[in-house]
Amino acid sequence: MKLYYTPGACSLSPHIVLREAGQTFDIEKVDLGTKKTESGKDFNTVNPNGYVPALQLDDGTTLTEGPAIVQYIADKAPQSKLAPANGTLERYKLQEALNFIGTELHKNLGALFNSAFPEDARKIVKGNIDKRLTAVNERLSKQSHFLGEQFTVADAYLFTVLSWTGHLGIDLSKFPAIQAYQGRVAARPNVQAALKAEGLLK
Repeated sequence: MKLYYTPGACSLSPHIVLREAGQTFDIEKVDLGTKKTESGKDFNTVNPNGYVPALQLDDGTTLTEGPAIVQYIADKAPQSKLAPANGTLERYKLQEALNFIGTELHKNLGALFNSAFPEDARKIVKGNIDKRLTAVNERLSKQSHFLGEQFTVADAYLFTVLSWTGHLGIDLSKFPAIQAYQGRVAARPNVQAALKAEGLLK
């Protein structure tokens, strides 16, 4: 398999999951400005939507959209317990979590990277993010991971989007449970390995 990624982008989530699942894979960096991959390929031929992540499977099929990719990887390595079994209520709770992270955190935080985003709208979005982070902090004050005590693909995704807050000037100091959580996840050997491979950690 090959993961197309941009350092620190949402593609970090499946990158972490690939390592946690013990999969054999290659990574190829994508410049989202030029839409060129490290090898010079037009990334739009890999993912016509033009954004990461994209996972090229062994048979040549390409899978896009982070929540779908991480569940696919988890299902390839059920012993890793990165996702509950398909058809269980716990699996639907995982999908609920991935949807929450994707729509309530990822999209809101992602919008703030756009320098053309109007200041009035920015204030509204930051207010929404604050409400969501308050809820996440409350949840993490009662358990070590987003869905309980087990690290899952939801944690790889949540860790990734929360890592953007520093770049966006969002202060997490009033969310001590989130800060402690970020420290726990960052200390995982596979998370460290993914960060190093992307040049985000020396």
